[in-house]
This record gives sequence, structure tokens and C-alpha cells, in this order.
Amino acid sequence: MSKKKTDKKTKPPKKKGAYEAVDIAPAITQAARSMRTALSHMLSESGLYAGQDGVITLLADEDGLTPGHLAEKLGVKAPTMTRTIGRMEAQGFLQRRADDRDGRLAKVHLTDLGRESVEQIRRSAAGCGERAAKGLSDKDVKTLIKLLRTVDENLQPREE
Repeated sequence: MSKKKTDKKTKPPKKKGAYEAVDIAPAITQAARSMRTALSHMLSESGLYAGQDGVITLLADEDGLTPGHLAEKLGVKAPTMTRTIGRMEAQGFLQRRADDRDGRLAKVHLTDLGRESVEQIRRSAAGCGERAAKGLSDKDVKTLIKLLRTVDENLQPREE
């Protein structure tokens, strides 16, 4: 009988339920997609589309940001933000106005309709969060948020 040589480079198969660091990205990506889809459905009755809630929420906290600042804070490219602002302006949620001190700068402001939508966004986000946390204990939710914040922090660009 001949003995087979074992290849030391070949990993043994994973045990069912065992995870590795390589599993993190697909899991977070899928959960984020599912969360975004659920939130979009909840927001649709207010006339908002995916991503627009973030613009309104930022402006509710700090009205009068430039498109560039909005893009930076939301982690999108400037042309994407410009298109989003144009669409939201046409929908009546916000308006662009020249800066009081520097007329060359355009600032984005919420309209009355935009301000009215803030509470709907918060209710939808809360409902979506409750749905996502179904079956998790308060401690699990706290741990999940802490872990996701750590992952986010780890992925931020580092100054060297």
C-alpha cells in the first residue's frame, strides 16, 4: 500500500459555522444592502430615494453646506452629489443658494418640505433598525454597534 503525502499548504475544510476574516466583507456588504433596501422601501412613501435621506439628515444638523462638503461627509464623489442635489431640488426637498459672504460658493439648504421629511426619515430608520435587531438582545445590539464602529474605524484612511 502506498501512503499519500499530505500537502501542508492545503487548509482543512472549515467546520460548519466557523468564520474567518475573509468572510467579513461579504457579510457586511450583504447586510448593508439588505438594510439599504429595507430603508428605501420605508422611505418611498415620503418620495425619497436611496441616499437622499443622508443628505437631508446632514442638512438638518447643519444647513447650508456646499455640495463638496456633503459629498465628503457622505463618502461619495462630487458629480454624484451634484446629480443628487439636482434631483432633490426638482423634488422640492432642498435648494441651492449663493453664499452670503462669497457669492461664488453655492450652499445647499433644506426647504420646508425637506425639514418636514426629517421626522419621517428618523421614524423609518428606527423601524428599520428594530427590524434588523429582531431576535438580538440589547447587549447583542450594543456589541454589534461597537464592532461595526471598530471595523469602520479600521478601514478609514490613515495618515502616515
